Amino acid sequence: MLRSQLDQSVGFLMGVAYRRVTNLFQLRLKEYDITPEQWAVLNRVVEEDGLIQKEIAERAGKDKASTTRMLDVLEAKSFLVKQPGVQDRRSFTVHATEKGRALIRETLPIEEKTMRDALEGIPEEEERLVLSVLRRIQTNLDRWTDQS
Repeated sequence: MLRSQLDQSVGFLMGVAYRRVTNLFQLRLKEYDITPEQWAVLNRVVEEDGLIQKEIAERAGKDKASTTRMLDVLEAKSFLVKQPGVQDRRSFTVHATEKGRALIRETLPIEEKTMRDALEGIPEEEERLVLSVLRRIQTNLDRWTDQS
């Protein structure tokens, strides 16, 4: 009985789908020495160079503490550099290195293939509907968790 209730839970099914996609992406990224979560953060930095940590956390959907750790790891791997903020010396801006940009260029097709595999057999209209529903769920939850 409990299993069938979980099988009907949107939250449970979102979690299962997320873990499966992440596990597949992690397998495919293995040779690049980067995790899917680190990849998502680095990808945001490559897309919008010069962001501060708070902006990266928001855009990558991560909490600030996790983002700090990931930025430190990515900096240690020479994928990005931190520079003191111009207006606020206590903060820093984050910039992708050429090594980081090259990694994203090389691995973006892997991420795209992973998502194509996950969405195989799902019509584009249904994919758009899922995206719309997920965005509305995020908006609803942002009101309760102050993540917006």
